Amino acid sequence: MDQKILVAFDDSENALRAVDFIAKNFKATGHVTLLSIIQDTESLCGMNSPELTPYFKSEQSSFCHLEEKKKELVQDAMERAKSILIGGGFSEENIKTKIQAKEHGIARDIIKESQSGYDILVMGRRGVSGVKEFFLGSVSQKIFNNAKDISIVLVN
Repeated sequence: MDQKILVAFDDSENALRAVDFIAKNFKATGHVTLLSIIQDTESLCGMNSPELTPYFKSEQSSFCHLEEKKKELVQDAMERAKSILIGGGFSEENIKTKIQAKEHGIARDIIKESQSGYDILVMGRRGVSGVKEFFLGSVSQKIFNNAKDISIVLVN
């Protein structure tokens, strides 16, 4: 049976390194889903409360364009990732992209998705120092510590 591979994906070089690792080390018959969780700023864009500071109100339009720009960057990175996978022999039909707004937290949303029938979760490591990671945490560390019943590959 072909593996179902979930990739925790953003527009970073770390995420592309994880995709490159998959292209070089996994059977090309697998099914790959590139999952990106985007911060939900859309709800803030619709706010029109008198409590909002005048500065936020004056900059609200610019702020709201950030979400669209982030989606564009992620979509462009996903296209590069698809090219890498296709270059590694994966069929385009076996590559799925999924961009969704954050519901409970980026790590929790990735874990939730990983529980829907995937065999393995692959993600790039951000590369912060051990001290910073200990105090601040990271998405990859949170997933690594809290995901159950799925194999995880953390790519440096």
